Amino acid sequence: MRIFKFILFVFLITSLISCSKDIKKQTSLKEKSLDLQMIEAYNEGFKSLKEGDVLYAAKKFNEAEILYPQSIWAPRSALMAAYSYYIQNYYVDSVAELERFIKVYPKHKNLDYAYFLLATSYYEQIVDEKKDLQAVIKAKENYLIVVEKFPNTDYAIDASFKIDLINDILASKEMYIGRYYLKKKKWISAINRFRNVVDYYERTIYVEEALNRLVETYYLIGLKKEAEKYANLLGYNFQSSEWYEMTYSLFDKKYLKIRKTRKSENKVNYKLIEKIKSLFEWDEKKRIKKKI
Repeated sequence: MRIFKFILFVFLITSLISCSKDIKKQTSLKEKSLDLQMIEAYNEGFKSLKEGDVLYAAKKFNEAEILYPQSIWAPRSALMAAYSYYIQNYYVDSVAELERFIKVYPKHKNLDYAYFLLATSYYEQIVDEKKDLQAVIKAKENYLIVVEKFPNTDYAIDASFKIDLINDILASKEMYIGRYYLKKKKWISAINRFRNVVDYYERTIYVEEALNRLVETYYLIGLKKEAEKYANLLGYNFQSSEWYEMTYSLFDKKYLKIRKTRKSENKVNYKLIEKIKSLFEWDEKKRIKKKI
């Protein structure tokens, strides 16, 4: 009886070991199968991308990521799906993929590229900055992340350039609204808009006009000291600009008349010089003819 129990125990242990080996073998085969399926899906997506079928490519890249999420190819597949949408101008889908990528893979080595492509996907959606600023603001936010978190990359250089362009757009928006308020004689609202340009977008092409408008507005409402302050600021930085001349004319009414007189005199002098020059040229030609 004891011998039978012992034999039964040995048989049970042997069966469990055998089953364990079979399970491991099946698991290994399953993992290998998923790995192969993932590679196949990725390659199919890459092929479709080359052929221009970007929607199918994005679908296959997503499939590759889902099949084997533990693989190093999973985050690459997610980025390729986002890129597939981007190159075909499906910017909303690209944004969705990239925002998900940043949440799921926050420490991935290509995070700089993900933020840059996300910012660019927003940037490409800018249509009319006078109506909708959502795309503009989101683009700037993500370009700033690229510059601040990844300063030593090529993406940071291009992001800095794009930020300057976006600031021009935002300054343009402020000027557009400011001019409207000025026209409607809503002085305080106009001043706030023009000051935003001077305070936050001083490197844009609109800062000269903003300073001029501030001088004009303060002068109109009788705050001459404030007007002079901004006039001095404009003169110090942009003395040779037309906006400075317009500003100066507010304080010196004779200035524009003197300026116009000088311009007309310069035109007369220029014409006279050209006339004398033509006489010399004609005389030189006559001499050459005589020699011949």
